[in-house]
Parts: sequence; C-alpha cells; structure tokens
Amino acid sequence: MRRIVGIILSLALACGLLLGAGCVRSQSNQPTTITIWHVYGGQTDSPLNDLIDVFNNTVGVEVGIQVEVAMVSDNKNIHNGIIAAAAGEPGSPKLPDMFVSYPKTVLALPDQSILVDYRDYFTEDELAAFVPAFLEDGEVDGHLVCLPVAKSTELFFVNKTDFDRFSAATGVTLDSLRTWEGLFDACCVYEEWTDSLTPDIESDGKAFFAHDYHFDYFQVGIESLGTSFFDGDDISFNSTFARVWQPYARAAISGGLWLGGGYATDPLRTGEVVASVGSSASVLYYTNEVIRADNTSEIVEFDIMPVPTFAGGEKMVMQRGAGICTVKSTPEKEQAAIRFLKWLTDPERNSQFAVSTGYMPVVQEAYDSYLPQCIEKLTDQRYVELYRAYIETQRDYLFYKAPQTDSYLQLEDAFESNVRKHLSAARNSFIESGDESSAALDRLIADSYEQFKKGV
Repeated sequence: MRRIVGIILSLALACGLLLGAGCVRSQSNQPTTITIWHVYGGQTDSPLNDLIDVFNNTVGVEVGIQVEVAMVSDNKNIHNGIIAAAAGEPGSPKLPDMFVSYPKTVLALPDQSILVDYRDYFTEDELAAFVPAFLEDGEVDGHLVCLPVAKSTELFFVNKTDFDRFSAATGVTLDSLRTWEGLFDACCVYEEWTDSLTPDIESDGKAFFAHDYHFDYFQVGIESLGTSFFDGDDISFNSTFARVWQPYARAAISGGLWLGGGYATDPLRTGEVVASVGSSASVLYYTNEVIRADNTSEIVEFDIMPVPTFAGGEKMVMQRGAGICTVKSTPEKEQAAIRFLKWLTDPERNSQFAVSTGYMPVVQEAYDSYLPQCIEKLTDQRYVELYRAYIETQRDYLFYKAPQTDSYLQLEDAFESNVRKHLSAARNSFIESGDESSAALDRLIADSYEQFKKGV
C-alpha cells in the first residue's frame, strides 16, 4: 500500500490533479495548519501519515492547508490525553484540531460543545453517502461529532488445516459453523473427539473455539433475537438470555469453549483452539504458522468468515472502530479540517486507506465500486479472505451500536470476569464429579446461570 500511495502522489503531482475550489489560506497568506492525533500505524510507518503527505502536496498546496501529525498512539493514550488537555491539567498538551475518538471520549469531556457538529459542514447528500450505521455510531446527544473514516467489526477466524482433519474424522462441516447452535455443537463434538485420541488419559479433550468478547456474544445475540439485552443500565435476564446461555454454557462446561484470559488470537496462533471470533483488525496478528505448546510448528491455512448468527435471528454484528472529532477553533481551521476529511472519505481514496490499514471503508460507493478492485490487487491471502468477509458482512448484516451509558464499560468488565469465573468453576465440577451424563451437565448449566446472575 505504501507503493500505491507513492504512485498516487506521483500521478497527482505530474498530472496536476489538484482539487482547487475553496481556498482557506489565512489572512497572512500562509497555509492554514491543522494538527491531528490518530491511531493508524506508527509515527514513522503509518498509512494515514502517507496519505496526509499526499494531501499536503496536492490539495493542500493548492488551497493553502497543511495537516500536521502531532501524535500517533493507541486509543487509550489519545483518550487520556484529550481528557487531560480539555480539562487544562498542568503539563497536558494543547488540544489538537482533530483527533481519533470513540464516543466514550466525547462523553467524558468536561464540555462536549467544544466539538464541531459535522452536520453544520456536510450536506444531507454528502452524509447520505456514508453507511448509515457508521454515522449513527458517531452521534452523541444528537450531534454528529465522530466522523467515521475507517471501521472494523468482528469476524470468524478458522484454522482450516486443523478443521479439515476434524471434519474428516467426524463429518462436521464448515458450513455448519455459520450458526451459533452449530458452532457450539461442534465444540462439544471436538472435545469428545480430541479426548478419544488419548484413551489412556481422562478428560484431556481440547477446546474448539475462543471468543474475544463474551459480552458481545450475549449482547448482540440477544438483540438479534428481537429482545433487549439491557434493562436500563442493568442486564435483562429474560427467557432470551436463558436461550443464548444454554448452548454457550454447554460448550464451556463440556470443555469445547475456551475460557482462558487474553485475546482469542493467542490460543488460535498456538493451536490450542481451531476457531475464534475477534476484532477484524486482529488479522494483523495472524501468520500462516501455528507454533504449538510442544514447540512444533506447522504452516496452516485460515478461513475468515462473517460471525455466526442464531437460527431464526437477524444477522447482526458489533461495529468497531473510532471516528475523527474536530475541535472548534477558527473558521479557517474548521474549514481546513472538513476539507481534509471530505478528501479522505472520497470513495476511491477511502477504499485505498481502509485496505492499507486492514479496516472497512465507510462510504457505500466504496463497497460497490472500488473495494473489489482493491481486493484483486492484494497478494496476501489473509487479506483477500478478510475483505471478502467484510463485503459479505456489510451486505448482509446489521451493525449493532452499543449504548452510550456511563455504566457500559464497568458492566462489560464485570460481565467478562464473572462469566469466565462461573463457567470455569462449573467445568471443574463437571470433571471432578466423574458424572458426564446429560442430566449432570444440564444441572451445571442451570446452576452456573443462577450463580452468574447473582455475580454481575
């Protein structure tokens, strides 16, 4: 992608493809400089930095705008820096003109009115070009303050090499994993099959599947079945929650669902599980080599697919990825920021930017006209699979927007911790009892559910 960006720059300079309408030079005839903090890459190796160079040397030269990258970091550091700067804490840096942010950062600001509402600068037709759910995710208290420029979601990753061995032995098909019910059934079959491979060792069956975000499985799954996951700021433990708990807990207690800590990429990369659901951006951490606990390694093939769904439910998935906020300042600076953001979200350019970062474009035309062309130029099969899954997800799924409540993060942390704790305890009881009957498993599923409800 760095070569692609270089080609874009060379062509733009050689052919004079400068978008010249609307000069925003300051009264001193000097370029209007705007600063940005972002998360896309490193300070010296960033696809967004490369595109900013293209902008500065083409459109920026023509209309008098220079975008200056003042920080490249992660979301947590930018969140903390913005809050400190906005509060005027001693030693904090000056607020940038633009910064990458989730709505939670906006909600934590001492004064949200310091941010531009993009509806004051984008026409209705311009906003209509965006994927609607992505725009909605950038709204806080009725104001569009986080403009999407690249999005991620959750995808289903499968070590197809290990899966094919399992499938040949048991008849479980890859297509059966497209529903949660089928996936969790496969978890139970896999645990039994791997346990049978070592008949002299009891209860050493392996987990088949790991989920990065157990909270998302329940939240999105329950919403996809037409029921609210939340009751105000609390969880609604209704009959739909119980339905979603059943197959999940059965797989966990029988040993087919990974309950360890950390990210789901880790057990998948070490061969401890065969499949995982995680952030689409986690593709950056996968290689085609699995290194197992005994230090043996194997070259494997990965399949990447949309996340499973419940039978009879809507196809729904969590949307991820931040937006860019613009701080109110002077008319010149605000117009300069808007000019840059409109340039960045041009369908063709946005497709190129998204592919260079492993994210999804944010405008519909990118999916219709440009993303397929970008995929054809990819040479890494992981990214070919990634973007095919992106296209299918964007076409067929609803993107779920998590609620903007003060208690959301605290509830998520408590949920993740407690669900692992109670199901791990139930799994240990299942092994220690020596009773592997369906009736014993059903009792533990019900008991763990009651214990979990008390602990969240």
